[in-house]
Amino acid sequence: MTARDRLIVGLDIPTIGEAEAIVKTLGDDVLFYKIGYQLAFAGGLEFARELARDGKKVFLDMKLLDIDNTVAKGVENIVKMGMSMLTLHAYPKAMKAAVEAARGSDLCLLGVTVLTSMDEQDVIDAGYEYDPHTLVLRRAEQARAAGMGGIVCSAEESAAVRKIVGPDMAIVTPGIRPAGSDRGDQKRVMTPADALAAGSSHLVVARPIVKAADPRAAALAILDEMNGAL
Repeated sequence: MTARDRLIVGLDIPTIGEAEAIVKTLGDDVLFYKIGYQLAFAGGLEFARELARDGKKVFLDMKLLDIDNTVAKGVENIVKMGMSMLTLHAYPKAMKAAVEAARGSDLCLLGVTVLTSMDEQDVIDAGYEYDPHTLVLRRAEQARAAGMGGIVCSAEESAAVRKIVGPDMAIVTPGIRPAGSDRGDQKRVMTPADALAAGSSHLVVARPIVKAADPRAAALAILDEMNGAL
């Protein structure tokens, strides 16, 4: 895969109009987009379908978690939308239901391990007995056992996760920040080059691109850094 295949631009913006403007600005330089809650609840699901029809890849970041039947039925409809990636929380029963529902399709199911906005105290406050690193590795093992297509984790855990999941599963890492950029609410971050070197297969970059004064220049700079690391 080239850097263009690996860079996922997060459309973490409030309106479809703004999303359309970003996609138009980035043009053919960017192939892959992430749509999460913010845009999904502003018409983003139909926009996701339009992007897929236009030949773009779409990572639908829904972080599904529910009873098995509900997860399965949701995944079945997402397959019909033509999405490339879908997230769900890495709970074994939910992952197994999703894998069965997506069987035979090209949808890559990603297990969300521990959010990059969470540190050890946050994990403790959520009631887990593990520190973030240990919890990530535990969930990576469970995702591999369930037959998932990949994992979402911090780039700080990518090297350890790669040893668990092997060479074929995707490791998608948010919390990517070019050197010198603002961390925002992210607590476990890494530069694009370092993340690839650590074992990440795909990098999700939102604010450093979509909030930049020149989004295309920001994207091209990140792609250049990624190409240099490949």
